[in-house]
Amino acid sequence: MKKKNAQPISEVLTDFLDGNSGLKIKLAEHRAVKAWHEVLGDGVLKYTRNVYFKRGVLYVHLSSAVLRAELIMNKEGLVEKINEYAEIPVVRDILIR
Repeated sequence: MKKKNAQPISEVLTDFLDGNSGLKIKLAEHRAVKAWHEVLGDGVLKYTRNVYFKRGVLYVHLSSAVLRAELIMNKEGLVEKINEYAEIPVVRDILIR
């Protein structure tokens, strides 16, 4: 017996997330933290001690001063790439310490 209102699960989840913008933003914030590892790769990950998101700012703690200086110079590009990965522009700034 076929159901009359059968929908793919992807459509149901999309409808749910569109109706619940707070959850959608929290998921994007989580993807922004994950993006640090995915976008920058293992070389940067080796020197990354902590990454967290708070109030539109991605905080990153690094153990290498040279890498920190290099990433600070490319901060605007990093914000764009991370927001692209998160699918929503949630990152306003990156603080690299």
